[in-house]
Amino acid sequence: MTLQLRVYVPPHPLIKHWLAVARDAATPSVLFRSAMVELGRWLTYEAAREWLPTQEMTVETPLDSTPATLIDPLVPVAVVPILRAGLVLLEGAQTLLPLASIYHLGLVRNEETLEPMCYLNKLPEKFDPQTRVLITDPMLATGGSMMAAMAELTQRGVDPSLTRIVCVVAAPPALQKLSAAYPGLIIYTATIDETVNDRGFIVPGLGDAGDRTYGT
Repeated sequence: MTLQLRVYVPPHPLIKHWLAVARDAATPSVLFRSAMVELGRWLTYEAAREWLPTQEMTVETPLDSTPATLIDPLVPVAVVPILRAGLVLLEGAQTLLPLASIYHLGLVRNEETLEPMCYLNKLPEKFDPQTRVLITDPMLATGGSMMAAMAELTQRGVDPSLTRIVCVVAAPPALQKLSAAYPGLIIYTATIDETVNDRGFIVPGLGDAGDRTYGT
């Protein structure tokens, strides 16, 4: 079977609500941050569906034994926030994946060339090939940062088909690049916008997620 990039836009009313709050230019920084944390939580909830490894067992209730399904603790789960804006989505994701290992990856975009530069890489030398990896980054615009992140991860043994990306807004340029390079990848986003301007910002988007989160 030919692999194909899949992009999910969950129709959850809470995702739609918090996206609207985040998009509004009048939203103060403290509320914008809350909206992003909630989006990280609900999008991770959707991404974990049929992704987290489980094991079947039997448990004893106060009255009888019954079949049960538990998360398999032997299969590693990792979250990779793309600094700095990915940290706020991580806050929401961690409430659902409290035992996941966290590996920070700092990427900054050159505002003239729009190319990413790595300034922090806390990834391990090698991942277990069964590791489930969740990447958090609010904006998939030109795709440069996510392509750089995926290159770092795959060369360390990460399987793209076991990887999930959680973002808030995605745009066609990034989706096209990722589809061509990593067709097994799955993306969860609150919305897909149509265009990216000449400064590399998604339109209508929600502005600079890092600046709005941290009030800078």
